[in-house]
Amino acid sequence: MTQVMMAMSGGVDSSVAAAMLVEQGHEVVGVTLKLWGGDSDSGCCSVSDVDDARWVADQLGIEHHVFNMGADFDTHVVDPYVENHAAGLTPNPCVECNRHVKFGKLHDRAKALGFDAVATGHHARLETLADGTFRLGRGADTAKDQSYVLYMLGQEQLGRLMLPLGGMTKDEVRAQAHNLTMRTADKPDSQDVCFITSVGGRQKFIGERLPLTPGIVVDTDGNQVGEVEAVELVTIGQRRGLGLAGGSDPRFVTDVNPTEARVTIGKPKDLLVESTPLGQLVWADQPVGSGADAGTAVMVQVSAHGTPAAATFHVDDQGLGHVRWAEPHRRVAPGQSVVLYDAETADLVQGGGIVVRDAEK
Repeated sequence: MTQVMMAMSGGVDSSVAAAMLVEQGHEVVGVTLKLWGGDSDSGCCSVSDVDDARWVADQLGIEHHVFNMGADFDTHVVDPYVENHAAGLTPNPCVECNRHVKFGKLHDRAKALGFDAVATGHHARLETLADGTFRLGRGADTAKDQSYVLYMLGQEQLGRLMLPLGGMTKDEVRAQAHNLTMRTADKPDSQDVCFITSVGGRQKFIGERLPLTPGIVVDTDGNQVGEVEAVELVTIGQRRGLGLAGGSDPRFVTDVNPTEARVTIGKPKDLLVESTPLGQLVWADQPVGSGADAGTAVMVQVSAHGTPAAATFHVDDQGLGHVRWAEPHRRVAPGQSVVLYDAETADLVQGGGIVVRDAEK
C-alpha cells in the first residue's frame, strides 16, 4: 500500500484526485497549504478553501492537515515578485511557488514524514521512458494542461509524484465530482495571482512595497511620445496604458529600462527576434546546469497556454541557454519562463529556463 500525501487546495481537481487515490487503495492523507495571509479574491488560500478541502477529506474518510508555509511563500514568491518588478522584469509567481514551495518544501516534508509519494490535482501526465527516466507530459485536456508551470521538476520529484488527473478532461473531473456529490463540483477555478486582488491590482500591491517611478515613453528613434505612472508595472509586449495619442498603427513596448525610467515602444515588427536567451536552466533528466547539444531541435512554449513554436536550442560556454526560433518570434519579457518540449510531438517536457536580458546570465 502506497502512503500518499495529497495536496488539497479546496478545488474540484484535487478533490477528485484524492477520491481516485482512495478508490485505488492507497493510504491517503490530505494536506492544505496556508501560503498567503493577506487579502485574496482569486479563490486560493482563503479560509473557505481550507474548509472545502477538510470537508472533502471528511467525506472520503481520510486525515486532513494544514501546513503553514507562509514564511516560505513570502521569501521565495512574494518578495522576488516585488524585486523583479523593481528591476524591470515580468515574473511568474505561480512557477516560483511550484518550484520552491509546492514541489520544494512540501516534497521535502513528505519525504521526511515517510510518505512514498506526493499527489496533486494538476492536469499533466507522468511518463517513464525505456531507460527508466521520468518525463512530464501534457494533460489530456489541452485547454487545462499545466505542464508548463511544472517544467522545473527533476527526476527525484517526478519519481515520487502522482498525477491522477493526467488522462481526464476538466468536464470529466467535474462529472466525477458530481457523481460523488462533492461540494466542490461546481467551484470555479482559481484565477490569476493569489496575492493580487481585482480591486487594487498589481499597482496597489507593488506600490505598497516599493516607490513607483514615473517614466517617459520613447519611440525607436528616442523621441518622447508619452508617459507612464510607474515604469515598474510595464512589460514587454504591452500596448495599453502608455499615455499615447491615438493612431492607426498599433505600438507595443519593446524595452523597459527602470534605471533610466524609460519605456521604448515600436511597431509589431520591432518585437520580433531571432533568438531568446535563457538563464536558470533546468532539465528533466540531467543535473541543473547541464544542457542540450548545439542545434537540438525542440518545440518551445512561452506562456501557460501558448502555442508551441519550433526552434533549436543550445547552451553556450557560460551556461546561458539560447532558443533560436525557426521563424522570427515575438519577444518574450525577461523574467518569464520558457519551456522546451520534445520536437516530434511537443508533448514531453525536456527542460526550460527564465528569459534574461541579452547581457545577463
